[in-house]
Amino acid sequence: MKIQGKVFVVTGGASGLGAATATYLVEQGAKVIMVDMNQSLGEELQHSLGEQSKFVALDVTDESAVERFFQHLETDYGQLNGLINCAGIGPSAKVLGRDGIHELALFQKVLNINVTGTFNMLRFAAQLIAKYELTDGEQDRGVIVNTASVAAFDGQIGQSAYAASKGAVVAMTLPLARELARDAIRVMTIAPGIMETPMLKGLPQNVQDSLGQMVPFPPRLARPEEFAHLVGHIIENEYLNGEVIRLDGAIRMAPK
Repeated sequence: MKIQGKVFVVTGGASGLGAATATYLVEQGAKVIMVDMNQSLGEELQHSLGEQSKFVALDVTDESAVERFFQHLETDYGQLNGLINCAGIGPSAKVLGRDGIHELALFQKVLNINVTGTFNMLRFAAQLIAKYELTDGEQDRGVIVNTASVAAFDGQIGQSAYAASKGAVVAMTLPLARELARDAIRVMTIAPGIMETPMLKGLPQNVQDSLGQMVPFPPRLARPEEFAHLVGHIIENEYLNGEVIRLDGAIRMAPK
């Protein structure tokens, strides 16, 4: 599917992987609607990207708000061709920690945002993408790209909730791709390794360098732009479907 002229939604679009993806898609000629809870950053990015972009403050776990969002999107744009789910959180907590056992509320919060939020967005997105009328030469109506993590496979100590949530995102990839194939919608998942996100960039440089040296090659943190470029390739390569791609420089995480 060509990117130019298509309409995409990017969750977590105000910063990090989402912002890099939104920027890349706009540069390729797409119309991009960014959703995030951080309104100030989102509006700032929209201003820099220009009229091909729009920012909407949205809680991806709010069923009614998400439904209204997609209703407005259909009215305003008349179509949707892709959803890139980047919204998520990754707190760390041990089951048996110094301050007691793992809080159930924290575990539920991580799954609610990372799994329920991802599914909530993609179900409404799929409904709208399925309405897109294919033109001559087009094979797929659209694509959904979810974000997992290498923690789904190599979860570290303290990542029980995070690894469980990202494992769920990995597990839903194939059944979603199989089901939505009838509507010519592809579903893919990217599992990033250690990314140069705003959180990690706030760490001391020596800590960042140490984390980068854990990666076999190239021995550095992955750049958000590299994630965005992979999203772009997935959109344009119509034979990529139902698969999880690790973007990790061949890293395999140690227990801690």
